[in-house]
Amino acid sequence: MGSKPQSFATTSAFEILGPVMVGPSSSHTAGALRCARVAVTLIEGSIKAVRFTLWNSFAHTYRGHGTDRALVAGTLGLDTDDERIPDAFALADAAGLAYEFDIAGDDPSIHPNTVDIHLVSDTGAQADVRGESLGGGRMRISAINGVHVEISGLYTTLFVAHQDAPGALAALTGALAHASMNIAFCRTYRTEAGGRAYSVFETDGAPATGVLDAVRALDLVDYATFIEMPGAASSLAPGVSVPDLFDDAAQLLAACHEKGLTIGEVMRAREELMSGERRARSNMARVLEVMRDETTAPIARPRRSLGGFIGGEARLVAQGGARLDETLLGTTQASAVARAMAVLERSASMGVIVAAPTAGSAGVVPGCVLACAEALDATDDEISDALYAAAAVGLILSTSACVAGAEGGCQAEVGSAAAMASAALVQLHGGTPDQALDAASITIANLLGLVCDPVGGLVEVPCQNRNAIGVAAAFTGAQLALSGVRSLVPFDEMATTMLAVGHALPATLRETAQGGIAVAPSAQSACARCGMCS
Repeated sequence: MGSKPQSFATTSAFEILGPVMVGPSSSHTAGALRCARVAVTLIEGSIKAVRFTLWNSFAHTYRGHGTDRALVAGTLGLDTDDERIPDAFALADAAGLAYEFDIAGDDPSIHPNTVDIHLVSDTGAQADVRGESLGGGRMRISAINGVHVEISGLYTTLFVAHQDAPGALAALTGALAHASMNIAFCRTYRTEAGGRAYSVFETDGAPATGVLDAVRALDLVDYATFIEMPGAASSLAPGVSVPDLFDDAAQLLAACHEKGLTIGEVMRAREELMSGERRARSNMARVLEVMRDETTAPIARPRRSLGGFIGGEARLVAQGGARLDETLLGTTQASAVARAMAVLERSASMGVIVAAPTAGSAGVVPGCVLACAEALDATDDEISDALYAAAAVGLILSTSACVAGAEGGCQAEVGSAAAMASAALVQLHGGTPDQALDAASITIANLLGLVCDPVGGLVEVPCQNRNAIGVAAAFTGAQLALSGVRSLVPFDEMATTMLAVGHALPATLRETAQGGIAVAPSAQSACARCGMCS
């Protein structure tokens, strides 16, 4: 079945339609929070002081994205959807947590969204941890005390700091075997023979009672802990695949044809095999609940954003419908645009949203799907299957291409979301799986090269309007495909093309606020007045 990374085989649909999170950015808010949350588990004791050193995109946009508050919130143990994240500084002050930020600037040799976290605990222990936010709320720890590691927090993970000595690994695996824990993956990292080493075990299921005490009692062990990020992954154990798993769009189509199912039905079946029918239904119900609220409440009750650039635009579009729909967008598409813009208003005021697949593009999928579903009088099951179709497209893009603006520009965010939405619209209209993927390919082709240039590093301008354009692209792609227009380039090739275009974009046009609209004189003047600009 090809050679895709393991993350494809084990990524839940609700990491694509998610995480449910406080805005404004899945990479710079949710992903940053998760970096800090995992980092604090890697040191013994309660954290009393922390210093965050910000690199690349983080360094340029951290205030506008709420990255600073998210990092502090993660250090305090908050989850991505905790509505107290905007108050993280006050919470830290009340808890006696000292925090500071250093701005390191640019280093093209490291990930665009990188933070170095220096931790000091009440035991006197210290640790230096490097975290990378990968987009869509995903993260990894790439270094601990200068030693290269790879820890995602996606699975139940045992982290052990120990001396590098003969028999150390055997003792560790023996302790886990004695506790009846099954090891799916094990990696040991070290700087030199006989020095300090770190072993990372990904295990099946929750930690067994007493296993930590047994590991910590070993003579060569300095520290051990289990890492588990709530809501960050399916319950599928690492290294385990589900039957009929697809690795790319070609295999997805083959599965649809073989079983006579839609893309959404295949993706739903995959999710239920991974996490169980009850959990899958519960997760989808939560996604639908948040999507319905995020697309309507800001229209009824507009709020100003962090930077004050947006707030109330969704209501204006909704109110203009009767006057403009007949000659411009049409009733359903105008409703979809208003709903999509509403989500960005909710996100930009640090409200709770569904990243789909990112916070910066979170309005496109729910705007399109819910507006169209209302027009079609679709059932919740039909809406859910359409969202699963969107998740299937997003899963392929997040693995074969990228969905982070800092890596691939806005084409990776709004472009991916629009492709997801276009496939969902085709499915809602009874189109075939081939038509759904044609629609997704056409939509991406029409948004290739879209740059990410947030004014002042805020996910407000031009992000809100770009979500509206994403809706228009999704509707156009769906109508073309349903009318019989084919995409010359298959979806898998289009994903590869999008990745290549994203990597060709200069760093100034990839979420650094150093190019495009962000450096226009009017934008810079407005940013200077808002007080949030970095």
